[in-house]
Amino acid sequence: MSTGNPNTGTWTVAEAKAKLSEVIERAQSAGPQAITRNGRKAVVVVAAEEWERKTKRAGNLAEFFAASPLRGSRMKTRRMTGGLRKLDL
Repeated sequence: MSTGNPNTGTWTVAEAKAKLSEVIERAQSAGPQAITRNGRKAVVVVAAEEWERKTKRAGNLAEFFAASPLRGSRMKTRRMTGGLRKLDL
């Protein structure tokens, strides 16, 4: 029984190998496509545009802090004293 269908977006490794072009097409048109190995989700194929949109870094650290809702809250902070912490290796 084939699980690679528009309703579930899930494929076995064998189905994905045999129908790679279809997996790619569905990832672009219908959204992420999961590929399972031994009945467990192994990877997800997503369209390149979606991947770039979700992994694009928005701003830098200074912009992040400038946009913080805590900016202007007059929250008091204190620097920890006592030097470096010892690590158990």
